[in-house]
Amino acid sequence: MKFIRHVSARRSLPLALLVPAAVLMAAGPSPASESGGSAGSGAGAKPTVVLVHGAWADDSGWDEVIRSLRAEGYPVVATANPLRGLTGDSAYLAARLKTIEGPVVLVGHSYGGAVITNAAAGNPDVKSLVYIAAFAPDKGETALELAAKHPGSHLTDDPDAPLPTALAAVPLGGGPADVDTYIKPDKFSDVFLSDRLEAGRAAVLAARQRPAHVATSAEVTRAVAWKTIPSWYLVATDDRTIGTDNLRFMAERAGSTTIEVDAPHAVLETDPDDVTDLILRAAHGSRPALATTGASKGAAALGGVAVLAVAGGTALVVRSRRA
Repeated sequence: MKFIRHVSARRSLPLALLVPAAVLMAAGPSPASESGGSAGSGAGAKPTVVLVHGAWADDSGWDEVIRSLRAEGYPVVATANPLRGLTGDSAYLAARLKTIEGPVVLVGHSYGGAVITNAAAGNPDVKSLVYIAAFAPDKGETALELAAKHPGSHLTDDPDAPLPTALAAVPLGGGPADVDTYIKPDKFSDVFLSDRLEAGRAAVLAARQRPAHVATSAEVTRAVAWKTIPSWYLVATDDRTIGTDNLRFMAERAGSTTIEVDAPHAVLETDPDDVTDLILRAAHGSRPALATTGASKGAAALGGVAVLAVAGGTALVVRSRRA
């Protein structure tokens, strides 16, 4: 893992030659950009930056990052993540990527990291992966397992509770595993933001959060893009959703070029310039070494528990039903 010393002020990187944008076609490859960036993959073309949000959030969390990337001349797509389950969400993103012509820098926050890990595998147009306080699972792993590897999450203060105490569940009627989860409004600022934003802003984010189905944390990873695609990783050092030590573990295992930022899980909201800076490094910087091992190191077992959805992507711990 290559570690980059954190610099608080974002430095502008040189602009590449822009190529006139093509019109986005509904059924075929396109630049998929609203920024007037380049289509095609010729010399000098800028890659399209595709941004994938996590659970209990939406694509508006990328607003400041999008503005900054557009100012640098990049085509940008902030795609809606369905949050219905890792298999389906990854398939949706993979299909969306096929409509984008030319090189792609693929960025995931929180649970969005698990989605990009699966969706980018085998796609030769994805040149860089960027994990922003995100899951980077190996084959066969779930978000649930990774979130439980080291302590640090504030999702529950009672390990014996049938549902993490910071979460509210909405049964959808398809059985005990067909459940959506939200962070309770009075817990949102602590869990998702580490109390780094003023109360009014935190309340707005809590009010508009999108639910994460429990399948987002329970379904296993089937393909691992970070084994073949260079990756960059932002570790939030005050992450109370996934847990900072879990972020460090995944960044090191993936061989990512890594920065650490004094920020909460929702670093998009508190430190968007640092997020943008890392994306620009991925687009222009030297390629980091790939992970040399792909073997999962075995996540800690969760005896007696059933679901922990951690998130912002996302996991939910739900306890196994007693016989």
